[in-house]
Amino acid sequence: MDNSEASSRRRLTNHWLPVIAHYILPSMSNDTFPLLEKSITDLQEMMLNGERTCVEITQLYLDRISAVDENGPSLNSVIEVNPDALEIAKGLDAERAAGSTRGSLHGIPIMIKDNIDTGDKMLTTAGSLAMMAAPAPKDAFIVTKLREAGAVILGKTNLSEWANFRSTRSSSGWSSRNGQTRNAYALDRNTSGSSSGSGVAVAASLCAAAIGTETDGSIVSPSAASGIVGIKPTVGLVSRSGIIPISETQDTAGPMARTVADAAALLSAIGGSDVEDDTTAGVDNYHTDYTQYLDANAFQGKKIGIARQFFGRHPESDKQMEQAIALIKSLGAEIIDPIEMPPRKNWADSEFQVLLYEFKDGLNRYLESRGPDFPMKSLADVIAFNDANADKVMPIFGQEIHTMAQEKGDLEEKEYLEALLNCIEGSRINGLDVALEGLDALIAPTRGPVWLTDHVNGDSATAGCSSYPAVSGYPHITLPLGYTQGLPLNISFMGRPWEEDRLIALAYAFEQATLVRKAPEFRPTSGIR
Repeated sequence: MDNSEASSRRRLTNHWLPVIAHYILPSMSNDTFPLLEKSITDLQEMMLNGERTCVEITQLYLDRISAVDENGPSLNSVIEVNPDALEIAKGLDAERAAGSTRGSLHGIPIMIKDNIDTGDKMLTTAGSLAMMAAPAPKDAFIVTKLREAGAVILGKTNLSEWANFRSTRSSSGWSSRNGQTRNAYALDRNTSGSSSGSGVAVAASLCAAAIGTETDGSIVSPSAASGIVGIKPTVGLVSRSGIIPISETQDTAGPMARTVADAAALLSAIGGSDVEDDTTAGVDNYHTDYTQYLDANAFQGKKIGIARQFFGRHPESDKQMEQAIALIKSLGAEIIDPIEMPPRKNWADSEFQVLLYEFKDGLNRYLESRGPDFPMKSLADVIAFNDANADKVMPIFGQEIHTMAQEKGDLEEKEYLEALLNCIEGSRINGLDVALEGLDALIAPTRGPVWLTDHVNGDSATAGCSSYPAVSGYPHITLPLGYTQGLPLNISFMGRPWEEDRLIALAYAFEQATLVRKAPEFRPTSGIR
């Protein structure tokens, strides 16, 4: 899957993608795939009534990956499939036959992002050729939780290399290990980042659901680009141990799924305290089974604020948001409009400085955890590897951010501490804490329509609303709002820390009142037809 021959084939097809898509797509009808858009509940019912086994479901997804990710439209969202997936599925079928199941994820194939450790035959590389020497020594905490819940780890998804923290002009969804991930709704459009492959794999029904990670926007933005549900939890709800880091203060993993119910089930499985991640201390007081909060009437009596500063990025997004506001009001909510917060420009540079310091510190500690035989032992080693292999690692963009991070000192430096304080004051104390006072949630457009992939100039992304909840560490849920010229648009719900239950209820109520999500058709380009 990730060998040099496969990588060469992918690169050769990049130029001819629109032509290939034109001739191949008619034979790739979604109507022929029996698991298209199937929910976790749907799959459980299939296994319960004997319609499908876990082995059969797993094989169908593997066939789907071959048909539309490796071939056909060549989405390039899966970086590696798990060679043990069918054996795992066989064991789970045997458990079910013996009258034992582990919960709502028993036998459910899940993809995970390739910056999350698995102590198996798969690699964990953050999309970097520098990290391909050996698999991780053990599972990340959340992978252990998934296995305990009965999930089949189907494979790993492509991502923006180093979670989009390598270059100032990167192409989101591109990694030196696996190339460019393509948007399933329009193949020439970007996937956003950094959980690009997770978003596309879910949208294209290559798995039941997936895990992404976010520092600032890396779950919610690719979820919006792929028209799916993404939950960026409160920092500390989900352990980060065994995940290649960027930021100690902002990083979190979270679910990406086609429905709110599926995302809630996945979040229920992966949350909880971990002795190897101090931020999770005491989280068991908050973490729960979030599926119990799926309430179609959740807007009744709620106060919803409109974060107007995130409007004005695209007219169709604004138009559909106005329709959403009217709908939410009709469902029983009181609308507080507008809600304003101090501009992000007051602390945007501070956030970047914090990330530079924390990336160097966190990556060096993570690389140490990979053991004495792993060749990459520090950020400096990664930079040197990239320079020595520039033709393969840096054919379209460089490593300016890596270099800037390497120049930083430790986390006791005055520059870091002042920047961190400015971030806390701007995003949290004077930001969301004030904005959410007396409210149940804030809503905003997640982002505008996704941009054309451009390997010459890099990303041309329109701004989104991710930074306030990301930097404050507060929860953020995105889900489908509608479409414009075939491209997805999403709505965001933002709230107070540890109030995932409330946001999930509101998101579910909105989803059930709209039901706008539709499967992608792998069109060569966007536009009216």
